[in-house]
Order: sequence, then structure tokens, then C-alpha cells
Amino acid sequence: MRFARLFAGTTATITAAIGLSLATAGPASATDGSWRAYGNTNPITSSSSTWKCASTVRLDTNVGAQVCVIRSASGGSVQGAVIVRNNQDNLYRVSATVSLYNSAGVWQGTTWSCPKSGVGANSWSVCFGETVTTSALRYAQAAATGDEDTESLGRTQLI
Repeated sequence: MRFARLFAGTTATITAAIGLSLATAGPASATDGSWRAYGNTNPITSSSSTWKCASTVRLDTNVGAQVCVIRSASGGSVQGAVIVRNNQDNLYRVSATVSLYNSAGVWQGTTWSCPKSGVGANSWSVCFGETVTTSALRYAQAAATGDEDTESLGRTQLI
């Protein structure tokens, strides 16, 4: 099944690029995350940054989400993200929150929220948190709310 192949594995470490605008952008707002639509382009494999993602969690039939932590190609910044893959033939509305933690498990002071937005039919969208300038190890933890319940997306490994 196509969905299973796209989200295979429990934890992925993939070098990919989200582009300079996302990997090195300054803060837009302390608590506002931002959605970016990717269409049929896999956001992980289309980037030069390093991504570590937790397992995919089912939000609905043919809709999955996973939390990721992204390290810039230079290694000097990090951000949390939630990837949503909608394999339905219609728009799917979802919101997400993501937080960063240090290697001791201490919350880094901000949780970014992406408001309810439509993920296009048969496409990818990503909720990005603010980019944080640090070379220290971080992990991300997140949740997403689809049509019904809020689902914990767990946490990533350190990067």
C-alpha cells in the first residue's frame, strides 16, 4: 500500500532540505507555527537539512502525521515540525502543536501551534515551528487534531 511505503519504519533519519528560508529563518512569532503545502513532493527527501522523525500516527483513514526535529545543514539551528500526509481524495482539516526539548528533557520554553488548515487531497503539508539558533542536541514532541480527536505524535530522537 502506498501510504505504508511512504511512512515505513519507526524512526527515520534522513538528510533532506527544507530550503534556506525555513531552515534559517528568524522568528515570525513566538507561538505561531506555519503550514507549508508540498503537494506530492516529500518534504523530507526534498531538503538539505537532517530530519529525525518518530513513527507515523493515524489521524483518520488514509491520513497520517508524524513529529520531526530538523537540524539545518550548517548544524547551527534546529526546529520542530509535524508532517501530515493526506491520501484521501478530499481536503483534510488538521491543526498541530510542536515543542522542543533539550537532551535533559527540559522544555525549551515555547510550543508552536499551527491552526486548523486544509491538507490537500493526496498531498503533504508540514507545520513548522520557529527556527532556534543552537548547536545543542534537541528533540521534538507534538500532537495533531484532525476531524475527531487529538492524537499524541510522540517524540523524536535527539539531533
